[in-house]
Amino acid sequence: MKYIFFGVILIFFGKATLAQQPKFEVKFSEPLAVFIFVQNLSAHYPDNPFKNAFTTSAYNEAKYKNLILRFDSLTFNYAYEFPTFPIGSKMPGLTDRLLKKNLIDCGSLEDFKIRSLGLIPNSELLELTAILEEFSPVYRELIYMPNKNKFNQQLKSLSAYIISKNIPAYFEMGLRFYGTTWDNSIPFEIVLYPLPNPKGFTAEAFINNAVSAIPTGEKEFDGVLGIMLHEIFHMIYNEQPLKMKQDISRWFRANPSRCSNYAYWLMNEAFATALGNGYVYGSLSGKVDTGVWYNQKYINLMAKKMYPLVTEYIGKKEPIDQDFINSYIKIYEDNYSGWLNELGNLLTYRYVLTDDDRDFDMIGHNYPYTSYAEEDEPVTGMTIEKMSHIPITKLVIVSKTHQAELEMLKRSFAELMKWQYEPDKEFAYHVFLKDKTQLIIINRFATSTIDLLNKTFWSDSSNIPDREKSTGKLKRP
Repeated sequence: MKYIFFGVILIFFGKATLAQQPKFEVKFSEPLAVFIFVQNLSAHYPDNPFKNAFTTSAYNEAKYKNLILRFDSLTFNYAYEFPTFPIGSKMPGLTDRLLKKNLIDCGSLEDFKIRSLGLIPNSELLELTAILEEFSPVYRELIYMPNKNKFNQQLKSLSAYIISKNIPAYFEMGLRFYGTTWDNSIPFEIVLYPLPNPKGFTAEAFINNAVSAIPTGEKEFDGVLGIMLHEIFHMIYNEQPLKMKQDISRWFRANPSRCSNYAYWLMNEAFATALGNGYVYGSLSGKVDTGVWYNQKYINLMAKKMYPLVTEYIGKKEPIDQDFINSYIKIYEDNYSGWLNELGNLLTYRYVLTDDDRDFDMIGHNYPYTSYAEEDEPVTGMTIEKMSHIPITKLVIVSKTHQAELEMLKRSFAELMKWQYEPDKEFAYHVFLKDKTQLIIINRFATSTIDLLNKTFWSDSSNIPDREKSTGKLKRP
């Protein structure tokens, strides 16, 4: 695993040979680094290098512990939708990313506060700014200064590497593949921060930024740039124009395969992994990685299986088209059609409707990985109607007025017209709907929801091919 960190240094990649390419800038942002540092001190985060450095320091006392609790109590992640785009094709706008963008761009925390007015409630913003001010000297003493010299050397080495490997060309490759445009007057910023003694790292991309940690001892950059470009490809996919999004959605809907809908939901991660962890890493290192590309089975296996198709289109310098989508769906159908009955896949894209909100935590604990998820309660005609229009796995858990709720479900889906059930007995039932999603109905009395799910689906998924175990290669934030 590899990362990179930069001091208060800004480097522009803009030689004559790259004049027509997007301009890449590499920088370190202390305000953003302090924000990430405080996040990692939260009780909600597992053990990590930041938390270890803090808990073994003199700062691990009441004042700073209380500040961490105050930070955890803040709400700064609000969302707004883009309803003209096909569902699932564009991420909602997230205020936490806008805040991070302002932390990167600000000259000081006072500047950050002024830039961010109106993004979140003022009381939350003022509290957040005050906490970051208190932790800034803590971060400098515990993290930045002990690693400054190594980090600055990494900065120089990575800067030279980005130029020598012409990384902007991979950015352009992604733009061409996804059919996305970019104004080259807008620089793309790589923002890095040091991470001491890590076992893994995270990266993310948004707006015109890629943010990543880098291990303080890292000297090789193929892996970190492959993962960083993976995240950048997500951003490029997200910024596809509306017509391209509509065309892709139409191509998936027109394909007759039963697998087409679940292939659609897997597309974003599978494509970014094949491009970043597969093609980019292989090009930089001189060999395709033979290990695990992504630590989630379905993404990892599909990315590897579709890799030849991706490299074909990259070689032809052609964007995604209907033939590409049809070939991708065929790869899914020929190799992984059994995933339509495998809970790990089905519950990655889920709408959970229940009478008991404890089910949300139970499902989340047992199936924590999600790409798209909605939750609602209780089970009523209105909530069933709302759920029926979302083309993802529909999980309904009935645990109160069994007869009435089961009848509402039966009336709401044509596929249940001939369904026979016993409302006084526990069961888990599933049916494949015309929108090519699984509807799963749990009628629960004493047995847990998870046990009922596993009894129903485990035998259905026993013949899945290529059951390769994925072990942490890429951690997503």
